[in-house]
Amino acid sequence: MKSTFCDNPRREVKRHFRFEVQHRDRNGPARAGLITTPHGAIATPVFMPVGTHGAVKACGPEQLLGIGQEIVLANTYHLHLSPGGELIAKAKGLHRFMQWPKAILTDSGGFQIFALREKTITEEAVHFQGPQNQKITLSPETSIKVQEQLGSDIMMALDECIPYPAGRKQVETSIARTHRWLDRCIKAWSRPEQALFGIIQGGEYGDLRKRCVETVCEKGLPGHAIGGVSVGEGPKLMEEIVSATAPLLPDDRPKYVMGVGLPEDLLMLWENGVDMSDCIIPTKFARGGTLFTNRGKIRIRHRRYRRDFYPVEPNCPCSTCKRFSRAYLKHLFDANEILGQMLATVHNLAFFHGLAAQAREAILEDRFASFKRNFLAGYLGQ
Repeated sequence: MKSTFCDNPRREVKRHFRFEVQHRDRNGPARAGLITTPHGAIATPVFMPVGTHGAVKACGPEQLLGIGQEIVLANTYHLHLSPGGELIAKAKGLHRFMQWPKAILTDSGGFQIFALREKTITEEAVHFQGPQNQKITLSPETSIKVQEQLGSDIMMALDECIPYPAGRKQVETSIARTHRWLDRCIKAWSRPEQALFGIIQGGEYGDLRKRCVETVCEKGLPGHAIGGVSVGEGPKLMEEIVSATAPLLPDDRPKYVMGVGLPEDLLMLWENGVDMSDCIIPTKFARGGTLFTNRGKIRIRHRRYRRDFYPVEPNCPCSTCKRFSRAYLKHLFDANEILGQMLATVHNLAFFHGLAAQAREAILEDRFASFKRNFLAGYLGQ
C-alpha cells in the first residue's frame, strides 16, 4: 500500500477528503451533503453497515454494491487482534484485502474496549487480554498505526467511551484523558489521504459536552463524531444530547453519531443535521429473523408466514424481495439454512439504505418534517 508521510496531514487532507453541504431543509437543521474520499463520493445522510472483522456479516461485497452502499465500517480493535495490521498492509490495505472498492471508516476500538470486562486504563494506554490470553496494549499511537496500515478513508481517534450512568467527576476525568489522547492521535497521524475524526464525549452533562466540542473542534480536524450515546441512556436522553451537541459542531464538516441504528432514532439524528451513523442492528436483527418494513418489524419465524407468498416488503427493490417470498424465508429459518440469514441481511440493509435515500430526497425538497411524520405513522402505527 503506497503511503504518503506528511508532518502535518491537516494541511494536506483537503486534497483527498472534502465535504459539501448541498442543501439545507428550510424548515430545520436537516441537511443533504456529499463527502468525497479517495474511494468515491458518499451522499448524506448515510447509514453505514458494520463490517467489524472486514466483512459485513452474511453479506458479500457484490450484494452491498447492488444495494448501493458507498461506505462500510470496520473495527480497528478486532482487525488488530486478527489478522493484524501488518498482514493487511502486506495485502495492500483493507480495501484490497476484503475486495471492497468504495470508502471505509475504521472505528478506533474505543467502544470495544469499553465493553471489555477485564481491562486496565492508564494514561499511556489500555491494557487487556486477547482471546488467546495474550497481553494486548492499545494506545492512541497504536490505534492510528493500525488504522494507517488498514488504509481506511476515515479514521477515528482513540477515546475513552463513558458508561451510563456516570458521575460528573468521572466524566470530567475521562474527557480530559480523551483530549490528551486526541493530541497524541494527531501527532501520530501521518497520512493525509486518510481523514481523522475527533470524538465528542461528555456523558449526559451538557456543559461538559460543550467543553469537549470546544477542545476537539479547535484542532481543525476533517470531521467530528458524537460518542457515548446508545449506551443505555434511553431515546429521550439520547435526543437531548444530540439536539444540544450537533448544532455546536462546525457546519462545514461531517457530523457523525456513533452506534445508533433504529429507524426512529436515525430520523431523529437526520432531523438534527447529523450526516453519518452506523449500527449492527440491521444485520444482527436479520440473522435472528427480524426484518424491517415500512409497516414495522416482522418476525419471519412466526407461523402466519408459512403460507405467505408475498415478498417481505411489496415494492421493495432489493434482490430478496424481487425473488423470494416470506414463506420461503420462514422455511429457510425453520430449516436453519444460512441462506435465510443472507437474504434477510440483504433486505434489511437495503431498507436502511433506502430510508437514508428517501430522507435525502425529502431534505432536498424541503419536506423532511412531513416525511418523518408519515414514515413513523406507518412504521410505528402512530
